[in-house]
Amino acid sequence: MWFTRVSLQNPVFATMVMLALVVLGLFSYQRLQIDQFPNIDFPVVVVVTEYPGAGPEIVESEVTKKIEEGVNSVAGINALTSRSYEGQSVVVIEFGLEIDGRKAAEDVREKVAAVKPLLRTEVKEPRVSRFDPASRAVWSIAVVPDPAATPQGQATARPPTPVEMTNWAEQTFKKRLENVRGVGSVTVVGGTKREINLYLIPRALEAYGLTPDQVVAAVRSENQDMPLGAIRSKEQERVVQIEARIERPEDFGKIIVARRNGAPVRLDQLARIVDGPQEIDSLALYNGQRTLLLTVQKSQDENTIAVVDGLQAAVAEVSKQLPPGLRLQPILDGSRQIRVSVANVRQTLIEGAILTVLIVFLFLNSWRSTVITGLTLPIAIIGTFLFMDMFGFTINMITLMALSLCVGLLIDDAIVVRENIVRHVQMGKGPFQAALDGTQEIGLAVLATTLSIVAVFLPIGFM
Repeated sequence: MWFTRVSLQNPVFATMVMLALVVLGLFSYQRLQIDQFPNIDFPVVVVVTEYPGAGPEIVESEVTKKIEEGVNSVAGINALTSRSYEGQSVVVIEFGLEIDGRKAAEDVREKVAAVKPLLRTEVKEPRVSRFDPASRAVWSIAVVPDPAATPQGQATARPPTPVEMTNWAEQTFKKRLENVRGVGSVTVVGGTKREINLYLIPRALEAYGLTPDQVVAAVRSENQDMPLGAIRSKEQERVVQIEARIERPEDFGKIIVARRNGAPVRLDQLARIVDGPQEIDSLALYNGQRTLLLTVQKSQDENTIAVVDGLQAAVAEVSKQLPPGLRLQPILDGSRQIRVSVANVRQTLIEGAILTVLIVFLFLNSWRSTVITGLTLPIAIIGTFLFMDMFGFTINMITLMALSLCVGLLIDDAIVVRENIVRHVQMGKGPFQAALDGTQEIGLAVLATTLSIVAVFLPIGFM
């Protein structure tokens, strides 16, 4: 075969090519991303529509059916399912695997936009999103109140309130995690934000002849910053704006709602003003204790292990400046399963390669043949990483299992070719001629055998 003749006639060139494959493969291996499974695009689009206060029957008739009829004409749909809940409609459109997920989502958005004018005004804007398995949280951590976490030398302070915990988590901890390379988004669950509550006094409203709508209108008009335009002269131009945003809670009581007999009626005469937490709409518990949970999603096509390592380094830095009475408790580590799975497959690959070389030595009973045959393993496997990087593959269970399978095929062909060359040497030929004749004699047969095995496994690659 021609490449055998070129390699035999130019041994230095063949050696340099093999070394180049090894070096390039090692550099490519460092750039390869590691994940548990390949990144697969499932063409599934979900349409979620909110209809506050409506029952499931009304949601189905007024929202779900209209959206179903609108998107049903999109090409390539395999299945269309829907669920109608209290105040919410969920429509799931599943496309064929040959359909591009991004194009399918754009087609659905166009159809939903055409249906939007047919919906009632109370129905909120439909949210169209793609189903992405990679969008699940890869890491999460809890901010747990713990009086024992107060540093030594400091007096034991009162435990932080839920509002204080939320403010620290939102303004400091969340932003620090978002700055980690590869982090897509950070979500806080169970937070309690600060809120100024106005509790109206019905008797006072009745005594002054006012309604709650008038109070709402007064608060809305008084608590805002508004631009008024500009004053121009020959020398200059000045921008005029009203800065009426209330800065302190007690200032709400000074808002004038109305006037009765020429006297102003202030808000503190009509309502109680309470600076406190907002109503709880989400709750996170750790061992029955209320806590804050921060979940992290990685950016698309990012290395999960690298992202988690960066998050853990960020937590180690934040822990040094943690407020008294708080501690950080890791909850979910999505990289652990990936590390274990990939490490197990990698260990199996190495063990299989070692056992293969031992079996070659037992049957050929020649150290020279064993070394020559065994050298094909690292050269071929490490060189494979170069092409994996070029074609966008990642190191995952599927690609490592494929490498394990290829080790068997590689050694099988190497043993056959090496044994035939040894046979020609025993016939009295020189090493150069024996290698040339032995390879040429069975090269086509070995190639045909390998291609037949590839043909058997090729359909699996299209699954």
